[in-house]
Amino acid sequence: MSMSTLLELKSSVLRQVQSRQSFRRRADTVASPGSFGSPETSNRESSATRSDHDNGEFFERLKIILQKQEAMQRSTRSEVSMESRPPPPESTGQNRSLHYQGLSRRELDLLYEEAVYTVVNRVGVTSPEYVTNEEDLFSYLQEVFQVGPDEHDIILQRVKEAKRTSYSLKVSVKEGRNLLAKDANGYSDPYCMLGILLGQSPKDPEEKKERKFSFRKKKDKIEKKSSIREVLPAKVIQVTEVKPETLNPVWNETFTFEIDDVYNDQLHLDIWDHDDDVSVADACKKLNEVSGFKGMGRYFKQIAKSVRANGTAGSAAEENVDDFLGCLNIGINEIPVEGVDRWFKLEPRSSASSVQGECHLALKLISSQRDTSLSKKESYVTIHKLFLRQIIENEHAQIKIDSYAWKGQLSKPAWTVLSHHAAQIDLSPLHRVILQWQSFSKHHQVESLDYSYLLELLKNIEGKWTTDVLSTELERSLAESFTSFREYCLALLKNLRELFPVNRPRAITRLDYMLRCLNQIHCLQAFKTLCPFHNELHVEITTVLKKSTLEWYERLASSLKPDEGPSLEQLRILVRIIDAVYADVQRDYHVYNQLFYSTVKADYFSITYRQLEKLAADDISAVMEKVCGMLEQEGCKLVQSMGETLFELYITLKALKQFQEFLPTKDSKCLSLASFHNWFQSFIHKWLQIVHEKCCERIKKAVEVDKMEHVDTLSKHSSSAVDVTSCLTEVKEFWVQLAWPDAAGAFVFLTRLTDDICSAVVWYSELIKHKTERGQQGQESKRITNQLCIALNNIEHVRRFICNLPRDLDWNSLEAAMEESSGADSKEQVHKALSAQLLNIDVDLRREAKRMIAHLTDKMVADLKKYIQHISLSPDSIHNDEAISPLMKYLDDTLIILSGSLVKENLSRVLQGLWALLLKLILDTVAENRGVSLEFYGRFYYTVEALVEFFHAEGVGLPVEELKNEEYKMLEEELRLNKCSSNELIEQYYTEKIALQKTLRQSRFGRISVKCYYEASEQKLYVEILHAADLIALDANGLSDPFVIIELCPHHIFPMSRSQRTQVKHKTLHPVFDELFVFHVTQEQHKKKSACILFTIMDHDWLSANDFAGEAVLSLTDCCGSDKQATHGGVKNVQPLILHLARPKPSEKPILKMLEARSTDREAQEFVKKLKELEKSMGETD
Repeated sequence: MSMSTLLELKSSVLRQVQSRQSFRRRADTVASPGSFGSPETSNRESSATRSDHDNGEFFERLKIILQKQEAMQRSTRSEVSMESRPPPPESTGQNRSLHYQGLSRRELDLLYEEAVYTVVNRVGVTSPEYVTNEEDLFSYLQEVFQVGPDEHDIILQRVKEAKRTSYSLKVSVKEGRNLLAKDANGYSDPYCMLGILLGQSPKDPEEKKERKFSFRKKKDKIEKKSSIREVLPAKVIQVTEVKPETLNPVWNETFTFEIDDVYNDQLHLDIWDHDDDVSVADACKKLNEVSGFKGMGRYFKQIAKSVRANGTAGSAAEENVDDFLGCLNIGINEIPVEGVDRWFKLEPRSSASSVQGECHLALKLISSQRDTSLSKKESYVTIHKLFLRQIIENEHAQIKIDSYAWKGQLSKPAWTVLSHHAAQIDLSPLHRVILQWQSFSKHHQVESLDYSYLLELLKNIEGKWTTDVLSTELERSLAESFTSFREYCLALLKNLRELFPVNRPRAITRLDYMLRCLNQIHCLQAFKTLCPFHNELHVEITTVLKKSTLEWYERLASSLKPDEGPSLEQLRILVRIIDAVYADVQRDYHVYNQLFYSTVKADYFSITYRQLEKLAADDISAVMEKVCGMLEQEGCKLVQSMGETLFELYITLKALKQFQEFLPTKDSKCLSLASFHNWFQSFIHKWLQIVHEKCCERIKKAVEVDKMEHVDTLSKHSSSAVDVTSCLTEVKEFWVQLAWPDAAGAFVFLTRLTDDICSAVVWYSELIKHKTERGQQGQESKRITNQLCIALNNIEHVRRFICNLPRDLDWNSLEAAMEESSGADSKEQVHKALSAQLLNIDVDLRREAKRMIAHLTDKMVADLKKYIQHISLSPDSIHNDEAISPLMKYLDDTLIILSGSLVKENLSRVLQGLWALLLKLILDTVAENRGVSLEFYGRFYYTVEALVEFFHAEGVGLPVEELKNEEYKMLEEELRLNKCSSNELIEQYYTEKIALQKTLRQSRFGRISVKCYYEASEQKLYVEILHAADLIALDANGLSDPFVIIELCPHHIFPMSRSQRTQVKHKTLHPVFDELFVFHVTQEQHKKKSACILFTIMDHDWLSANDFAGEAVLSLTDCCGSDKQATHGGVKNVQPLILHLARPKPSEKPILKMLEARSTDREAQEFVKKLKELEKSMGETD
């Protein structure tokens, strides 16, 4: 639907709502629930029972649909929090064992011979982790290689007959620290001289203790035990470079020495301070032989001297002998299997020597030649890899429970054999960890193990990686292992959802570590060096994830086949598909996305969401195009099942679309589901019709089954009110979940929805009223009152719900959206339209409540009349409290019942109605009894004041402002005046005239100018009539013959005073009199509130009665005199007063009617008669 169409529709709805006066007109036409928006009532099911059952199921299904998103969220959370279960077996869809064939029996036998040879020729000091018993090691190897005892004996015998391996000592002289300073500058120029002492290991600890100091000191013992030849080759001695001027030299030089006897030979190292420029290393090389010398320590010293002899004169050389800095003696049999890399404390040559400091050495025994069949045709690295593979397979096979969680832990025998073999073939730590990675990663592709161990191996490779050049074979195999493992992991990611489901925490943990492994590989310097042409990891993973998501959706769609079957079935299948997509997207966001982004920086959620919403949108648009075409056909009625399915599909799509807010800005544009709501435009109108019909059916049923009893002890309404608000809550929730994104369309839908809700509520109020009226037949008064109270409370309960519609339906958001899209005028139109709907329904409900309250109070009329008549007939001798006591008791008892049955708002309304009824009854009683005694009126005046106090109830009841309304004021005035005497009424009459005179600012009857002065000392009132102006014409000639009558009123205050008059001024409307009059007035008379001067202007006629032209009144207290500032010169110097004239009609005054009713009071009758004559003299001129 285009924007212009929506705006036209909006304007149409606005006109309809603004022209609607009341929802009652619509409700009056309702004969059954079906008439609400559904003219095709003949198609409705004939069975009421079935309709009620379907109606209940409808709202239950609607509730389930509305709560679907929350239920799906809970389901996903429960999946993540399920108990730990084993992860699914990892499979790439290929038989991995085909690429990982086992060794042949011949190969196993050759490898077994290598293992036995390693055990037989093991050397080095072992730690507690090693197995030292040879038979235990043989037993373990027989198990690993599946070799029988006989075959083992044959191979063992062959190994023993073979040539034993020859060993070498690999010595790395790394650095020294804290050496002695031998030079004048505070430094030394240290270098190391080292070699092997043949057969020098001591047999007992005491001898070892002596030897640590110096070979020269124990020369005799050494010579007796030594097997050193008389002539030693110079290559036995190795010398490092000289490091000038330092006490912490760094050499990092490596030497290899052949070892004849690994049990008795010894490494000896001296550190010297070089004292001339002759190269010690060159001198050492020049020496072909050193003869006549036994003892390595003295031999080293001889070499140092020879350096100088070859370079300088003998005398000079003797003066520049190198200084001794310390030595080390380390037995070959003390070196551990895996070697040693640590700091050694320097030793002195004798107790007199002074040395300090340490030397950092790395020592390792290696085999230089192995006499086995396999070592003659395969490299040592290949043999170790095969050896490691066989052991890994055997070790992993021993794990019976959770074998996938194996972290590569090896048994002691396995560790012992592998360590000896690695040491014998001189595998560096880097070589060893590389071979471990290759073997374990390849084995993992056949039998899964824990990724955390593989990650640890990768980190070890990075930690031990150096720039040393690996063999071409090892580089190639390492690169292949990286590639193979990456391809394997990426293949697993193609089946991510099946292999790593979120309801298996262990599987998610494995996924986490697998991604870490992939990331670690791409971060390795080794990988960057050996695989320089690889793609970025996030690019490869993105490609795999896209393909994986596509294949997952295609499998899902193909299993459900959404393009087959009738439209309704296709829609239901689409709902299932979107449900699955929503669940998958939710898992993607809450679980997978965090893993992928934190480890490999791949935005898993964006990748999968954009692809899934596009695939889903393509499938839905095809089906919805056909469905919308069907719904838009004229006369097509939406089937309930179709409506429910469409609404469920809408809700699910809306929930799916909400995930767009989690996308990065760059990925949130041009999404396929951005305008999905347009597919449902025509459906929503028809769905609203169904919802309204079902709502009305449910309301009708709720009223029918309502027993008109309180739902519980805390509530004062019945079950139907609860059912109605519950039903409307579902409708409200429907709108909230609909969340129509288009402002214009939302306004159209909301206007209709609000209209439907309001009309249903009005209909409910009428249904409950009719039910109450029908239920009154044959019921006692108390039961009827209780039902009326419940009905009132029901209406109030529903009215409260309606009052919250602006908040519940979020009108503010709609108004803001309309303002943003169409401007401030549109916002104002929306506000007016919706507010008008709410105002109309509130007026209707209040009117209905008022009618029911009137019905309730009408039942009290008879009793109230009886008690009011009791007051009116009570003799004057009875005290007022006693006279009104029956009425007050009746009201008290009645209100106790009502307050217990009505909610606060209804109680207030009932009190208002009861108050209005009492005022009317009392006023009628007073009107029927005019002219009775003053005590009669006084008693009722007392009654009204008592009732005000009763209904106000010290602020708990009705406010005083509501009690003292216009009806009250009229009755109060009636009673207050009637209880006065005639003289008091006359005084009140003149008091009112004085007040009215003061309000006159202009008059069409003209004005009069006078001066008044009261001389208190003389008790005289001076009145001077000056002139009049703009009088009305009362004669045929258009003029008048005016004169002024001056009199003091009321007459009972001035009984001795007579009226006075001016001369007649003929034929003028502006007469000038200038006449002075004097009245005798006592000070007491002067102070009376009602005492006044009455100026009456008459038109003089000769042949008929004089005509009344107008009058004015002036209070005596307004005259200058004793109570005001004295005026020098008396009345002549008083400022004139201008009084506007009036022509009142006394007969309209209530006071006059009261006086007239007092037929036995002569003074009252005379007063009335005089006023009537004056009014009569006005004629037709007024």
